[in-house]
Amino acid sequence: MSAMPREGDLAQEAEIVWLESTEDLDYVRQALDKVTTRRGKPRYERDGRLVGYTNLAPKARALPDSGLFVRRTFFLLPHDRPNRPDDPEGPYAVGSPLEAVDPRTVNVGKPGAKTPRSQATAEIQTASP
Repeated sequence: MSAMPREGDLAQEAEIVWLESTEDLDYVRQALDKVTTRRGKPRYERDGRLVGYTNLAPKARALPDSGLFVRRTFFLLPHDRPNRPDDPEGPYAVGSPLEAVDPRTVNVGKPGAKTPRSQATAEIQTASP
């Protein structure tokens, strides 16, 4: 599915599960995926790694046309900046992918947002040691 989530898409979320610490991650990609379950680690079929996912409320409804549930996943692809800390000139040295958000802005039922940190703007880069 991988559409950009809007608040209405996230109304059935109950919790966010992070599989690793997001403290040192400038951004994560977020996507809406159609899956067969309301809870638990979803199947991950992208390059890179799954960083987190959402669980839905026990009474969350499946899509009527497919019987699948819509859940958010948070992931990083191999060429993403958080995976390449020693490559300051690599892809996304400044800026971030369209679907990238600062993980600190991710909350249940609310889409994440871009921040100066996720965008690696010049003012953030000069403030870093």
